[in-house]
Amino acid sequence: MSKPINDGGPAFPLKEPLTSDSPGMSLRDYFAAKAMLALLTHHGGYTGDEAHQSSIPCLREDVLDVDSLAQYAYSQADAMLAEREKK
Repeated sequence: MSKPINDGGPAFPLKEPLTSDSPGMSLRDYFAAKAMLALLTHHGGYTGDEAHQSSIPCLREDVLDVDSLAQYAYSQADAMLAEREKK
């Protein structure tokens, strides 16, 4: 059985719960979204210059793989959550 993923709880918790059963976006999802935005902003633009291509395989212009990009963003989010637990 796989270990449950630490989602960090709600990203924007409210003092009063909403009437909905959904707690909203998890902190893990929020961190992954921020990581993906940074990755695409920094590495996603095509410059036409091979010297500026990403060394991250899923971000190289010739092999842009959205599934790998999402996995990479979530691995960054998991690392951030793990770092928070050290305190």
